Amino acid sequence: MSHVFPRHTKAELPVAVGGDGCYLIDAQGKRYLDCGDAAVSCLGHSNPAVIHAVREQVQKIAFVHTGFMTSEPAEALADLLIQHAPGSLDRVYFVSGGSEATEAAIKLARQYFLEIGQPERSRVIARRQSYHGNTLGALSAGGNAWRRAQFAPMLIEMSHIAPCYEYAEKPEGESSYDYGQRVANELEVEIQRLGPETVMAFMAEPVVGATLGAVPAVEGYFKRVREICDQYGVLLILDEVMCGMGRTGHLFACDHDGVAPDILCIAKGLGAGYQPIGATLCTDRIYDAIRNGSGFFQHGHTYVGHPVATAAALAVVTELTSRDLPARARDMGDKLQAKLEAAFGQHPNVGDIRGRGLFRGIELVADRDTREPFDPARGVAAKIKKAAVEAGLICYPMSGTRDGRRGDHVLLAPPFIIEEPQLDELVDKLSVAISKAI
Repeated sequence: MSHVFPRHTKAELPVAVGGDGCYLIDAQGKRYLDCGDAAVSCLGHSNPAVIHAVREQVQKIAFVHTGFMTSEPAEALADLLIQHAPGSLDRVYFVSGGSEATEAAIKLARQYFLEIGQPERSRVIARRQSYHGNTLGALSAGGNAWRRAQFAPMLIEMSHIAPCYEYAEKPEGESSYDYGQRVANELEVEIQRLGPETVMAFMAEPVVGATLGAVPAVEGYFKRVREICDQYGVLLILDEVMCGMGRTGHLFACDHDGVAPDILCIAKGLGAGYQPIGATLCTDRIYDAIRNGSGFFQHGHTYVGHPVATAAALAVVTELTSRDLPARARDMGDKLQAKLEAAFGQHPNVGDIRGRGLFRGIELVADRDTREPFDPARGVAAKIKKAAVEAGLICYPMSGTRDGRRGDHVLLAPPFIIEEPQLDELVDKLSVAISKAI
């Protein structure tokens, strides 16, 4: 009998014993094409350069507390990230995962305004149907009703405006651009409602991942958001925990939109699953406010800047940049989109196929014409997940797409090393799973 506390207490899970490129292997020898482990395994499961880096670093020094010393891999990784980072991002604060990265971002924004003499700024604005992590601060920023419900009495009060969710929320007759400008302007309305002097940050995912299923903003949306933030002195925090590190075709997802944030959060693909790691990047302006003020960021975790984790991530980012894997993700993503459209484009229960790079989502509906979602009681997403695993495919189906309760989608995030025959395998197995579930 297992003593592990699993995510789902009634689930009987296979035991993973091996990884081979794009595949996971269980104790019975069954192979699963891994196309949805929360968008983590961007390099697959057996990259020799990363494995070597981890082994080599463990032999040198496994741990050092950053209150006493820094380490060579942490310094080198920070340099490499900033070399490629957008705008004036200049400093990297390492953590152990995505929730820690967004939590650190919120606290950093607050301390910045204390340092510059604006203590009244404490409010965060985010978006409905966003997801920024599971710690209480990150969960407060997130706008997913289902994830928030049972912890609501414990959450910090934050505002949530409309997402940029063209498929479900753009009215007929409105252009994509006009729709994007209209929902972006909701940010200005909310800033004015709260009082511009009280708002410290707006947080958003450039491509919304788990909660909406690979929904990118329409053209011009984030440029308008950036303008509003600049006008009111509000920090722009972009959460690229899931969509960053090459997943959507650029090392940093916001490069597609032509904007640069004040604070940026990354994780998942940063370590590619070889070590738990995340990071919060900030501009020189924010860092200098603390350096020239109190000199101390009042935040921290034991494993901040862990040498083995940063050594693994350094090898990962080196692989991504030296092999131009974000461009490969972009090209293979276009091929995946074409294959998904060929297989499901006329499916009566597939409403939308969307995304960027190797970050694709399929939204499932009861009625294609009206876009009406399935009755939540049918449990469509859960049935697809089960059928996909039986077929030898790991993907990321989720329910609650529309409002935290109604709606179903499947998120696909295969490794960047995937080959075209494996894309066909993905589509074939997903087709079996959707047919069986619906």
